[in-house]
Order: sequence, then structure tokens, then C-alpha cells
Amino acid sequence: MSEARELNLHTASTPLDDRPFDRPPTQRTEIVTFCLIGLLLISVTAVLYVGRAFFMPIVTAIVVGTMLSPAAKFLERYHIPRSISAVAIVTATFAGFAFMVGLISAPAMEWTTRLPELEPRLKDKFHIFDRPIAMWHQLQAMFGAAPAPGETSFSLPLPKVEWVQTTFQFLSPTFTEVLLFFAVLVLFIASWPSLRRALVLTFGDHESRLRTLRILNAIETNLGGYLLTVTLINMGVGLATGIICALTNMPNPAGLGALATIMNFIPIIGPIVMFVVLLAVGIITASTLGAGLIAAACFSVIAFVEGHFVTPTIIGHRLALNALAVFIALAFWTWLWGPMGAFLSSPLLIVGLVLKEHLMPVKDAQLPEACSSSMEPSQ
Repeated sequence: MSEARELNLHTASTPLDDRPFDRPPTQRTEIVTFCLIGLLLISVTAVLYVGRAFFMPIVTAIVVGTMLSPAAKFLERYHIPRSISAVAIVTATFAGFAFMVGLISAPAMEWTTRLPELEPRLKDKFHIFDRPIAMWHQLQAMFGAAPAPGETSFSLPLPKVEWVQTTFQFLSPTFTEVLLFFAVLVLFIASWPSLRRALVLTFGDHESRLRTLRILNAIETNLGGYLLTVTLINMGVGLATGIICALTNMPNPAGLGALATIMNFIPIIGPIVMFVVLLAVGIITASTLGAGLIAAACFSVIAFVEGHFVTPTIIGHRLALNALAVFIALAFWTWLWGPMGAFLSSPLLIVGLVLKEHLMPVKDAQLPEACSSSMEPSQ
């Protein structure tokens, strides 16, 4: 009786696990970890968006400084101090960029002042669309949507000159951001070797230091090679665009070629914007509508060949960039930081791929047997 009573007391004091639907502790830990990582990413994104006036110039300077660091290392071989080489590299880069902007800005301002007088010329060239537009208005009238008075012919409302100032304010950074960018860029290039040493020595064991050194070397090599390769490719695209504009009697072919070079640094969006610019300038300046489409059509062929054959073939040997990953990175960074974010999307994606390759290396490149058998086509 005493043994039975003791057994009953022990059973009563021990709670029964009547929760069969609870997840195992390891799975609950993975869910909590996933949620915490998601909250961390959302918080970091919010901080970068709110503080973009501070973080964008610094991140841009660090990325561009890493790209230009191999040039400073090259100058060090000729016994040029790192600080002097940093100032010289930044000055030469800024001078080249200012020269290309100068080729674009003068004709752009001239065209903006001539916008009001271009509307009659455009109406004459688009006169062939009067009949299709009239038929479209008749179709609308059949469904009860009568066109407004004066819309029976082609009408192109040209923008006013005031839009230039608003667009320039959106695209151009403030003076403080530009000053912060150049200050951080010069200091970063000048002090990059000491920063590398400090980052490597932060870790205590030999394996972690060696891994950090390999990551930094891979980032510097890939970003430097990316900048050099993309710059040469974009200069070739700009040169070809300038030649096409000269052959088709487009105004200011040098400025249009410089614009094509600059816009091609922004993937996907840049070539589309350049195509629209060439299309608009060609339609305005050419004698006929068909002649105005030649330059834009030739540029689309150049952009297609460069984007689908030249750049993937050259850069693919260094680092394979997935097209979907490039597009998502472009959309995200453009939403976050605007045009400068679009420029940084590919370099930041390269940095992420380098970190992934070194921190999460793939030991077995083959799929498991269950996955590989399920992916085989059915007979």
C-alpha cells in the first residue's frame, strides 16, 4: 500500500506532457533566430533610410576608396607616399568626372531654354498619328468617354523649365554630402593599410585572422577589377554612341557619348534612360521621324550586345552575378538611396557574394540524392 501511495504521489507531482502540437526546442530556437534576424535587417534598413544624408556619402566613399586602393598600391611601388597618392587619385577622378559633366551640362541647359519653341516642330512630325488618334477618340465616344475639346489631333504637352530645378535638387547631393564624401574618400585611401591591419588583428586566433585577410584581399581585388573593367566597357559604349550620333547628324555627339558613359554605370536603368534621351533628341532634331529613330535603335543594339555578351563574358570570369540578384539589389538600393544607390548596387552585391563565399563556403557542390532524383525529368 505504501509503495502504491508513493507511486500515485510521484505521478501526481509530475505534470504530463499533454501538448503534442508543440514544436521541438531546436525548431523553436531556429524560428526565434529567424525572427530576430528579420527584425535586425528591418532596423538596419530603417536606419540607413532615415540617416541616408550621413550614411550614403560614407558608404560611397568606402566602396569607391576600395575600388581605387589598387591604384594607390601601384603608386606606392614608385615610392610615392600613400597620402600624396590618395590626393592625386581623388583629384584625377574628380577632374575626369567634372570634364564629362561639363560636356553634358552646357547643351542640356541650352535645350531646356528651347523647349517652348519645339512643340510646333513636334506636332508637324507626329502629324501621321492624327488619324489613329482620331479613331481612338471615336472609339472612346462609342463607350461614352467623349474627348475634350482640342484633342482631335496630336498634342504633346512639353514640360516647363521649372522642372529642371526640382529634378536637379533630387538628383544632386548637398554640399555637405559632397564634402563628407571627398573627406572620407581621401582619408580612407590614405589610411587603408592601417585599417586592414587593425581589422585583421582584431581577431585573436590565427585562422580567423587569415580568413579576414583573405576576405579583405578578395573584396579589394574584385572591386578594383570591377571598376577597371566596367569603366573600360562604359568608355567603349560612350565612344560607340558618340560615333553613331556623329554619323546620324545628332547635335553634340561628344556630350551624348559622355552621357552614355556615365549612365552605363547604373545597370538596367542607365541604358533605358540613355535610349529615351537619344530617342527624344533624334525626334526633335532629325528632318523626319524615321531618321530620328536611327540613333536610338543603334544604341539599343550596342546596349544589348554589351549587357548580354561583353560584360557577362568579361566579369563572369571574376565573379558570377545572377541577373535576378542584380535586379533585386538595383531595385532595393535605388529605393533606399536614389541614383547613388543604383550606382552602389552592383559593388555592394559583389561584397555580399565575397562574404558569402568565405564565411559560408560550399563544401559539396552536388545536390543530395533525394533532391537530385526529384529534379530529374519524368520519363
